[in-house]
Amino acid sequence: MDTRQKASSTYDPNELKLRIREWAQELGFNDVGFSDIDLSQAESRLQAWLAKHYHGEMEYMARHGTKRSRPEDLVPETLSIIAVRMDYLPHDMNQAEAVLEDGNKAYVSRYALGRDYHKLMRNRLQTLCKKIETAIGGFGYRVFVDSAPVMEKAIAEKAGLGWIGKHSNIINKAHGSWFFLGEIYTDLSLIPDDGDSTDHCGTCTACLDICPTDAIVAPYEVDARRCISYLTIEFRGSIPERYRPLLGNRIYGCDDCQLVCPWNRFARLTDEADFQPRQQLDAAGLVELFAWSESQFLSHLEGSPIRRIGHECWLRNIAVALGNSGGGEAVIRALQSRLEHPSELVREHVQWALAQHGR
Repeated sequence: MDTRQKASSTYDPNELKLRIREWAQELGFNDVGFSDIDLSQAESRLQAWLAKHYHGEMEYMARHGTKRSRPEDLVPETLSIIAVRMDYLPHDMNQAEAVLEDGNKAYVSRYALGRDYHKLMRNRLQTLCKKIETAIGGFGYRVFVDSAPVMEKAIAEKAGLGWIGKHSNIINKAHGSWFFLGEIYTDLSLIPDDGDSTDHCGTCTACLDICPTDAIVAPYEVDARRCISYLTIEFRGSIPERYRPLLGNRIYGCDDCQLVCPWNRFARLTDEADFQPRQQLDAAGLVELFAWSESQFLSHLEGSPIRRIGHECWLRNIAVALGNSGGGEAVIRALQSRLEHPSELVREHVQWALAQHGR
């Protein structure tokens, strides 16, 4: 635990949960739930997924052993988990679909259009913990936002924030799936919620049917090695040629399975200013973004989650998208301008893109 002191006063668990919900709402979280630490079922699913090597080069998924699925192993003395969600969709889905249909524009996953959510949510979770501490005295806790071996989706499901859909994302019956997750591991003994985590996917297979690379190999099972989000964000090598045409104009992530999910008709737009698009990334042109130098890439994307892939993979991804575009002299000139790029990875994808246009 980050804080070793035990609560200096007694507290009513039910009353404390009510106050935590109020504080969380004040801090901009759209929902909060409470879970125990039994993730044994999720652990079995994780081990089966890893055994199939569906994690690709994300070796960190296997690195920590049972710490990912046993909270008390990761943070000793953990008794309860407080789970939160925060909406991030900046505009309606029609705008996103329009960009996907325009081969000259770059599609960036909607979660990455604004400021990096990790720091924002982590700071607010820390503030929430301080409010709890002020109310009941010192207690043990540690906050997480997609930054450690934590089974966020399984925890969110147990906390009643939704169910894990066939595309492997959390879906909330009243709010869809366009939201971030965060957790607080704590030594407080809080009563788990009885929230609705019933699977409401039914016979729907829309997400499986729409996936450009057939990465959703079975309901609730994703082969990350085929996933466009993995290929454009996590993967650092040469994108397999069989997948390049399927990437379309997606240069960072993919939202197709969420765009088609019928439950997202209930999704609510975020009112969080930091999640609004920066640098017009919600509808920027491919040629324009491909022209960014490394210094421009770093400055324009300061505070953005996109910076983590680096300028080399940024150019790699856009080169593929330019190869899939409608072509034209502006596209050809842009690609030719990178033919002598110092990175062999970039040159390879540029050459492939030019070949798609007969050059």
